[in-house]
This record gives sequence, structure tokens and C-alpha cells, in this order.
Amino acid sequence: MLPPVVAAVDGSAESLAAAEWAAHEAVRRERPLQLLHAWNWHPRQGEGEIANAAQRQLARRVLRQAELRVLATCPDVRLHDAQAEGPATAALLKAAEQADVLVLGSRGLSGITGFLVGSVALGVVAGATRPVVLVRAVPRPRSGHGDVVLAIDLGEPCDEVVEFGFAAARRSRARLRAVHAWHAPGPLTPRPGDIGPGDAQEWLGVLSAVLGRWRDKYPDVELLETVVEGRPSQVLTRAASGAGLLVVGRRISERPLARRTGPVTRAAIQHVECPVAVVPHF
Repeated sequence: MLPPVVAAVDGSAESLAAAEWAAHEAVRRERPLQLLHAWNWHPRQGEGEIANAAQRQLARRVLRQAELRVLATCPDVRLHDAQAEGPATAALLKAAEQADVLVLGSRGLSGITGFLVGSVALGVVAGATRPVVLVRAVPRPRSGHGDVVLAIDLGEPCDEVVEFGFAAARRSRARLRAVHAWHAPGPLTPRPGDIGPGDAQEWLGVLSAVLGRWRDKYPDVELLETVVEGRPSQVLTRAASGAGLLVVGRRISERPLARRTGPVTRAAIQHVECPVAVVPHF
């Protein structure tokens, strides 16, 4: 069986928006969609058993609500649901390992919604070895519309991130905007090999060279290559305005205690209104 697109749901507007986005993505990928509700298991006898039964009943209502939302907007999706016992971070990380992509709801600046509270969602993004997409419940282009914006660090271009962006653009028949943010080296701290101030065209040449083989592999994807001077987090926030998807990378740490999202990815999660795909890579 093909790995499913997994959408975590908790009944919030954000998680329902994530489920709807995930349904369209599952159809585009020709994968099944799994709706997943995670809840905390209570190990104590008596009181714990009552709490667990209540949690299961709540989970069934949440999943049914999400099913109705998904089928109303994407009736062709192959759908099934599941419950997972918490802790939530561990349950979602386990689900991500078996998923083609994991989709979560996000409130951006006001934190992550519902059971995906703050550190839980950030823990999933920081610990997942498969791509995670965060979706906000805000008006945005309909499925298949809006550019896919691909963030590229030309110091360390990553194949997994670049291919995710190209494949997403092809599936949704959208234009791909590859964006690199650059800044001139400080006058007191020049680095060997730095391109000097005002050399945006040289950066554009580097970007074009990096993407050359991907243009050949995805000739049907319309590509716009852009370099912008400025802080990466600010550049990407502006570039993603009105986009259908922003794709950013996250380096996987081999040390569990060193897991983190990185400042650019964290800024994207907090400020960007379109769905944000975080693609892990070594």
C-alpha cells in the first residue's frame, strides 16, 4: 500500500483547513488520505478508563466532522481515519514516519492550534524525517492556484528541498518561483569567495546553474528565478504573499537534543499565511 497523506485533526478551524488541503494533495499525489486524531492516554485504573473512553468518543466526533468537511470539498479522495494515543508529539512523529507527507493546522503568530500546542507542533516539525506541511485557516488561492515559492540557500542547495518544490508545482500546475535571499558581506568581515555588493546578476547566474538539471527534469514547470537582497526570513515572507505554497528546508540533526527548526523556518511558520512545507534533509 502506498504511504498516505496524513492530516492531524482536532476539531479546530485550522485542522479542518489542513484536512481539506491534505485531501486535495492526496488526490494530486494519487495517495489515500488518513485523518488522524491523537489523544493522551490515562494509565490509571478507574478514573483513567473513564477518561480514555471519553477521549475515544471525542475522537470519533472530531474525525467525523473532518470527514464531512473533506468529502464536501474533495469527494474523489480515498479516505480512512485513525486514532492514536499520545503523548501527541510522539504519536504524530510516529505517524509521520509512515506518511508520504504529514499536514498540520497552524495559527501562525498566535501559536499552533488545539492539541498541537506550541512545543508539540514545533517538536513535530523539528523531529520529523518526512515532509510536514503547516496550513492556516485563512483565505488563500484555491487548490491548484498560486505560485509555489521555493526557498533556496545557494550556500547549501539541497536536492530534497528543490525536488519537493518542482514536484509540487507540477502536481498543482502552478508556476515555481525559486527565491534566494542574499546580502553583501560586511566591510570588516569579508569572506573568501563572497560575491560583492550589487552583484545580484552574479547570484542569479549561480541560482540558474544550480537549477539547471531540475529544469531539464521538469520541463513542464514554469520557473521564475529570483534573487533579493535582504534577510531571508523577511524576503520569504514577502515572496510568499499570495502564494499557494512555500517550501523551505530543515537540516536533520543526528542528536535528538539538538533538533530545531532554524530561524528561517520558524519565521515562515509564524508569519507566512500560505501553507508552508518543511522538508527535512541531511
